[in-house]
Formats: sequence, structure tokens, C-alpha cells
Amino acid sequence: MSRRQSKVPRIRTARLDDAQALSRADFSFAIAKEARGPFVDSVGEIVPVTPYTKTYGFDEAEFARHARESDLFAIVADFDGRDEPIGYALAAVDWNGFTVVDDIAVDKAYRGIGAARALMDAVRHWASERRLAGIRLETQSNNLAACRFYESYGFVLGGYDKHLYRALHPGTREVALFWYLMLAK
Repeated sequence: MSRRQSKVPRIRTARLDDAQALSRADFSFAIAKEARGPFVDSVGEIVPVTPYTKTYGFDEAEFARHARESDLFAIVADFDGRDEPIGYALAAVDWNGFTVVDDIAVDKAYRGIGAARALMDAVRHWASERRLAGIRLETQSNNLAACRFYESYGFVLGGYDKHLYRALHPGTREVALFWYLMLAK
């Protein structure tokens, strides 16, 4: 039975020992196109670029902080009855009454089976239980798969910042895109 034919991912509360498995996961993604704006209500114009792979590191300290502290939210997705995580989401209550998703990622080998949607459903449930106004998250203009997922989930583009990453990567074309999902109170 292939991974795509098996059960949907199970979402559970993160444990500190999940960090080791997540640190081995491949959260990279291929980039062949980027959004160039204008960033009004959508990602705007999509342009081809020289293909490359972007790799996000896994921050064990941030994961552990979310898993330990009761006012933060840390969940993992595992697959087909195994207790080894294939993805995770970290969230918190932000100063403005929104849930902020600090991180959400699914191992490359398990994309397309509903793990991201299941993780986001759990974040949405957590935010709703707290009667928060909505969910906010940020991604980059070169992560088109994430942008498409957020749009299909119901998020709307609320703003952008073309300078956010310049201190980390001088000369970068990446633009930070801020997505919002409003929740009924």
C-alpha cells in the first residue's frame, strides 16, 4: 500500500521527544516560479525563475518551548498508526487577539495526503476554542505551494513586507506575505 492510499494523518499534541524525528525530516521545497506582486488581494504576477531548492531548518528550541509552555500550542501529524511525526504546527495567541502560526511544515515525502490541512484544522479549532478573531501567518513570495494552500483554505492576503528578509539575505527578492483567516466569534 502506498503512502497516498493509506489513512489520513492523525493529529496529536507534540511531545519533546518528537523533536528528534522532526529534525531528520525534509521540509525543503523546489522553486521554479515566484510571485512578484502587486500584492493587493492576491500574490499577483507569477514569474518563472531559475529553479532552486529552498530548505528551512527545524528549530528544536522553538519546538521545545511550544511543547513545554501551556499557553503555546504545539501539535504533530503522524501517519498510518505510527507514532513518528511527519509534520508539525506551532501557534500562539498574539497581542492583537489573533492566533499566530509560528511554524507549520510537512515532510516532503508526505505532502499531498492532507497533513497540512489536518494541522491547520487543529490550529483553527484551538483558536476558535479561545474565541480569537482569527489566524495570522506569514510565508514568502517564492513559496507558491504554501500560498495556494492558504488561499484554498480560506486565508486572504492582508499585507506584505518587501524588506523583512533583507538583513538575513542582502539582495533577496523574497517578500514576506501576511495571510489572515477570520473566525466567527
